[in-house]
Amino acid sequence: MREETAGELETDTSTPMEEREEKERGIMEDKKEEEIKSITQPVSMNTQKPIPEKAENGVDLHTEVEEKEKGMEEGEIMKELEVQTQLDSELCPSVPGLQMSCIRGTDLFGYIGIEAVLDQMRCKTMKAGFEFNIMVVGQSGLGKSTLVNTLFKSKVSRKSCAPDYEEKISKTVKLHSVSHLIEEKGVKMKLTVIDTPGFGDQINNDNCWEPIVKYVNEQYEKYLREELHINRKRRIPDTRVHCCIYFIPATGHRLRPIDVEFMKRLGKIVSIVPVIAKADTLTIEERQEFKERIRQDLAANGIHVYPQREYDEDPEERILNNRIRENIPFAVVGTDKEHQVNGNKVLGRKTKWGIIEVENVAHCEFANLRDLLIRSHLQDLKDVTHNIHYETYRVRRLNESNLNFSELGLSAVPLENGTADKCESDSHL
Repeated sequence: MREETAGELETDTSTPMEEREEKERGIMEDKKEEEIKSITQPVSMNTQKPIPEKAENGVDLHTEVEEKEKGMEEGEIMKELEVQTQLDSELCPSVPGLQMSCIRGTDLFGYIGIEAVLDQMRCKTMKAGFEFNIMVVGQSGLGKSTLVNTLFKSKVSRKSCAPDYEEKISKTVKLHSVSHLIEEKGVKMKLTVIDTPGFGDQINNDNCWEPIVKYVNEQYEKYLREELHINRKRRIPDTRVHCCIYFIPATGHRLRPIDVEFMKRLGKIVSIVPVIAKADTLTIEERQEFKERIRQDLAANGIHVYPQREYDEDPEERILNNRIRENIPFAVVGTDKEHQVNGNKVLGRKTKWGIIEVENVAHCEFANLRDLLIRSHLQDLKDVTHNIHYETYRVRRLNESNLNFSELGLSAVPLENGTADKCESDSHL
């Protein structure tokens, strides 16, 4: 009897301890599970697949969606492969009787040094410099000179260069160009600013764009004549207009007939970037509505402004250009005066109610215009001018008259040892 009671006592004393240990273990496991769930819950909510719902006939409703997603993924992979094969075919064109293949970096035995070509090109460009010609078109008083000075942060406009300049309304549209040599961090750029005083300032503005069209075509003709010389210059001076900034007055309504006619004619021969001048006269809501109306007018009249969709070369460039096209026309404010804002000097226009910061995207879109013209698309503007607009003019001229050296009045006598030619080419940047 004593043994039984002792055994019973032993069992009674051991059970509470075991129960406590089991409870503590259960509590700890529950806490760990809750922590894991809290960590993995946002991921699982996004990644977990929906439970397939079955219809009465037992067929999954989500199978079609999954098949479509798989089809889209396969389509994207196929597009990438097509682009890659197209690039390979361009780099390695099939020539009859010539065996050619593409060797990638993974197939090479070691480092060759082909990438050093980029450094060579960079050094050569930095030594020689490059040219950039920009035209500003718009009525007097829209801030064309101020905006150009703000773009390049220097006195580059015609008005700024002439100390005795007087603002007079010209009776006819005249074109004036001013050239500057700008150097930044060892890179030289010959900047030419073409101004168009008198445009749109008359009571009768019929055909006021003709002098501008004539000037643009004359620069193409000059370049074409240089190309057709027997002894061509090693570097032909480039006076072609690479970009035309067209200033639209901030009326808040729609494009005027003169705006439509000008951009319709000039858009075929030069890259046009429309901007809303003095955009600080509009509220944010008015500005957005005005921009939307301008985009509608551009599309309705078939006006092509830069960057054009048909010139997008790859998906990355298309995405970047789509963002730019969404912001066109740029609502800009220009100034060359600095003001103190929170201890920092900023370019801005001081008013009674505050300072409009030119380079602040929340205030205006000047920064977007500057990035387009200088920081991201400057070389593309030159390429479009040379490969599209100039090439179109060149083909038309050669087809029209079947040009030969006698018609152009070119001298077929070569220069002596080419020394004079070399001197002329060296004199240009």
